[in-house]
Amino acid sequence: MSNGVEIRAPAEQTEGTRSQVLRWLKQVGDSVAENEPLIEVETDKVTVEVASPATGVLREIIKHEQEEIAPGELLGRIDAGTAAALAQGPRAAVAAPAAGASPSAVQSETRAPAPAGGLSPAVRRLLSERGLDPSAVRGSGRAGRITVEDVLRTAPGSAPERRRQAPASSAAPAAVAGAVSGSHRVPHTAVRKRIADHMVQSLLHTAPHVTTVFEADLTAVLSDRARQREEFARRGAPLTLTAYFVQAAVVAIRAVPEANSRWTDTALEIYDSIHIGVATAVEGVGLVVPVLHDADARDLFDTARGLDELVTRARAGNLSPADVRGGTFTISNHGVSGSLLAAPIIINQPQAAILGVGKLEKRPVVVEEGDEQKIVVRPRCYVTLTLDHRVMDGHQANHFLQVFVQKLSGWPA
Repeated sequence: MSNGVEIRAPAEQTEGTRSQVLRWLKQVGDSVAENEPLIEVETDKVTVEVASPATGVLREIIKHEQEEIAPGELLGRIDAGTAAALAQGPRAAVAAPAAGASPSAVQSETRAPAPAGGLSPAVRRLLSERGLDPSAVRGSGRAGRITVEDVLRTAPGSAPERRRQAPASSAAPAAVAGAVSGSHRVPHTAVRKRIADHMVQSLLHTAPHVTTVFEADLTAVLSDRARQREEFARRGAPLTLTAYFVQAAVVAIRAVPEANSRWTDTALEIYDSIHIGVATAVEGVGLVVPVLHDADARDLFDTARGLDELVTRARAGNLSPADVRGGTFTISNHGVSGSLLAAPIIINQPQAAILGVGKLEKRPVVVEEGDEQKIVVRPRCYVTLTLDHRVMDGHQANHFLQVFVQKLSGWPA
């Protein structure tokens, strides 16, 4: 008997990333068509679809939901279809159970899942962690199948859950004493776990972090933005302040090339091109960093348009692996959510530095006009450069921010 057509994980993967099976879009016994989306694979950066390599019937699932996978790893197999096999649909898998498998086991694996059955390992684990009965969860998947999202949407404390809870008197005394009222567990996603690992590795095991802080006056930038905003919008590029920050960062990197580098054991590798990652918060996912490639070759309009395309795809969950690869420097505009100052901002390894931009607000400042000094109100924000101290010293970091701030305050010069 043929081993069937193999379904394998994408072989191309960014160095240092991890992947896991997010969900299977088909069940064992389902008919599949060549190039039809079959699996969603989640990395710490993006979610990608794995298409069916052939037309036929899904015969075997080897890697289940929430299991980590390696590039090119075998995920499952398809029986390449004959017309008769496809016509039978889900029955095809039941007709030829695997050797040694009990009829009940084969049936539970291949039948169309009901709301209270056919649960994936991830769903079963999450139901157990949240103390939920399957009957309390409304399944939105195929044939009423319960998904991870369905469980997360179901609030603890539903009526079916209360019915299945053990009486308080039967709980172990130690468990009762250590319980915290009103808590619930939310399993980590692959993205969240990888972010956590990456941050700890960067801060504690790789780069000595140092942060320098300056203040930027955005009077000239806001004036230029007011002048060009409508024209940019007509041409299809919303003009955000981040576009100005990217442009100013390019000028500062040219003045201090070490900011656009990575440390190796034998040499400092300084990149010739400038590819700037822009940290973007995505609801329900976490922080992703799409990369604006060749930022040094773009004018303000092209920068604004490129940023809009990347952020739109990020928030729609449509980033490709290429969109998050190759960054040489990162900007975190944390001020958009109200933060005044963040230090240190963890460096995105293997980069050498990360620029932070705080909340823009009107502040009183002292200015000199001739021989007089007076207090005026200006739009200003704190900017930080957190650097790998192996790569740069304080005077280089300060020079970077001096150039950055001067570019913004003297825009468009």
